[in-house]
Amino acid sequence: MIYSPKLQKYLAGFSLSVLLVADLVITQKVRPAFAETINSSIGSAVTFSCNDSEATIKAKNGPRVVNGSSAFYIGYQQVSSNNKNPVTIRFNNSIKSWCRTDYETTNDDGTGYGLYWNGGDVLYGVYSSTGSQTGSDFRRFATGRWLSSYGSGGGPKVAVIARINPANGEVNYATFLSAKKADNGNTNSLVVQTLSWNGTNLTVQAKSWWTPRRANTNSMTCTGSSPYIYTAVFTGDLTKVNSASAATCS
Repeated sequence: MIYSPKLQKYLAGFSLSVLLVADLVITQKVRPAFAETINSSIGSAVTFSCNDSEATIKAKNGPRVVNGSSAFYIGYQQVSSNNKNPVTIRFNNSIKSWCRTDYETTNDDGTGYGLYWNGGDVLYGVYSSTGSQTGSDFRRFATGRWLSSYGSGGGPKVAVIARINPANGEVNYATFLSAKKADNGNTNSLVVQTLSWNGTNLTVQAKSWWTPRRANTNSMTCTGSSPYIYTAVFTGDLTKVNSASAATCS
């Protein structure tokens, strides 16, 4: 059979088009699925246990951070009718890597409600505290840090920020973050709202009740009513606040 030059050219072009379409289909089939990334998450504390599956915990819509196939979740366990203890867990490919419930095991009504993870070796957890109680709590990690304890008084809910080893859940160090009543020095409430990391410093934005603390931990002088929007820039090791500011405060 003899083909004309025009027919041969047409068949060559048609064959090339088929090959290109086939290659496109193959490429689309092997393209990896979208990898989810969530670096920071602050929210309402949810309850779960170390025996729960990732699907069960995720369905509670509590704070979580994700990078690819790895995810961390934070919350609390209801250990008695009037006592909560914080819990933090890591999953790799939906398989539990570790789960920690031993950060605070006192009668302090503590929860976990925030996380920051850079996807590598920098992981921070945010926890709540309502006072110092006998036993193991975050004070053992906070020695030599910006605030080493809850302080005086009890009842108002404050924050604890902990630097955690992502590989095994060990707390490297922690600091308390609270407000301070200017009239009697007692501890007052503070709730973290956002966390951000620039590779060196951890910036924390929070709602602080009367009154926010300066970088030297003393009370600010404020006008207007609380809560105040408060920003503190911590060194990565949580030993120092480089700057602290709040609207209508100095």
